[in-house]
Amino acid sequence: QVQLVESGGGLVQTGGSLRLSCVASESTFSIIASRWWRQAPGKQRELVADISVSGSTTILDSAKGRFTISRDSAKNTVYLQMNSLKPDDTAIYYCNANFLRGSIPYYDHWGQGTQVTVSS
Repeated sequence: QVQLVESGGGLVQTGGSLRLSCVASESTFSIIASRWWRQAPGKQRELVADISVSGSTTILDSAKGRFTISRDSAKNTVYLQMNSLKPDDTAIYYCNANFLRGSIPYYDHWGQGTQVTVSS
């Protein structure tokens, strides 16, 4: 079964940058749409960024101008570039994606999450 593998989280100071990556474990499963979610302690999970099949993107209002979502289809990888990080960005970040294998779609797969901690 295909899995999403996230990486790139860590500890960074306020104003720093991180780039999260999300790659499919099986190359025959092509990521066609993807989202990054985050969940901070005691808070509900919130949608941070979305990239559609066509490549159009949506970013959480509080992250606009700081975060960018992108997809490299050749590497079957989705990225979340996070700049000007703030302590409020501290959370576990999860990748969520739909796949296409041949003509068969697979929906709503999740990664294991990667911790992002921003120190003040």
